[in-house]
Amino acid sequence: MWFKNLLIYRFTSPFTLDLDTLEAQLEGQAFVPCGKRDTSKYGWVSPMGEHSDQFAHTAAGKTLLCARREEKIIPASVIRELVEKKAAEIEAKENRQVFRKEKDALKEEVLFDCLPQAFSRSSKTYAYIDPKAGWFIVDAASTKKAEDLCSLLRDSLGSLPVIPAQTSESPSIIMTSWLRGEDAPAKLDILDECEMREPGEDGGIIRCKRQDLFGDEVSSHLDNGKLVHKLAVEWDDQLKLLLNDDLSVKRLKFCEALLTEAEDAGSEDPAAKLDADFALMCATLTDFLPQLMNYFGGNKAEPI
Repeated sequence: MWFKNLLIYRFTSPFTLDLDTLEAQLEGQAFVPCGKRDTSKYGWVSPMGEHSDQFAHTAAGKTLLCARREEKIIPASVIRELVEKKAAEIEAKENRQVFRKEKDALKEEVLFDCLPQAFSRSSKTYAYIDPKAGWFIVDAASTKKAEDLCSLLRDSLGSLPVIPAQTSESPSIIMTSWLRGEDAPAKLDILDECEMREPGEDGGIIRCKRQDLFGDEVSSHLDNGKLVHKLAVEWDDQLKLLLNDDLSVKRLKFCEALLTEAEDAGSEDPAAKLDADFALMCATLTDFLPQLMNYFGGNKAEPI
């Protein structure tokens, strides 16, 4: 149970729901597989997988959740081909042209007919609630996936008072200053990857990998006005990550020492191992997240 991405939200009011109530409300929107005519389904499943039937798992004061989505897969090219075939048959039979509006209706018919035979794919999105610190953390590579989970939780609970984390100072400007020679914070090491952009919607983008970020080539881009929007860093010899200027974290990797600690503390019981991994991950992130905010001047406005 190790997150690979972090989309960070802050509660704007304390989360006080007890576990039994949370469990009951999540169960009300439990995942149900797609039926023959469904294009997709989305709902809660146990974050412990087959090892538990509970929809919320708590360890060390943090509560783990998991949403599952199932989608039917029908290639757009197949739909287009079948629509054109039906349109051609109508044109030949009725000696008239089939226009766009009618083709749209044919598309709905084709989709409806194809659904029972379509393959499906499923994915899971994990998140955890830290009520004491006021964090809501989603393991998602895209904002849309995180917002989908937030919407599902909001529907399940009736409300979800969270906002994306924001800091008092611009992460882009601060990260740029680090590459310009200002000392990076203690415990934070700059690695060899970044993305720089010119201000403005149409500004140029430079991506560097396996590059000396303090060399002349990168410096010239900074001198020409580009700002750092993504930066690979290592924190306290425990985490490696790609930090984005919206405070999202991608490609999160926990150090071998932590993973070894988890293995050593593990158990032959898979459920116990998942529980131990989750607790250790949360303990590490509980230390990391406040420091991340402080790198950029702290929370813009303390919500709680």
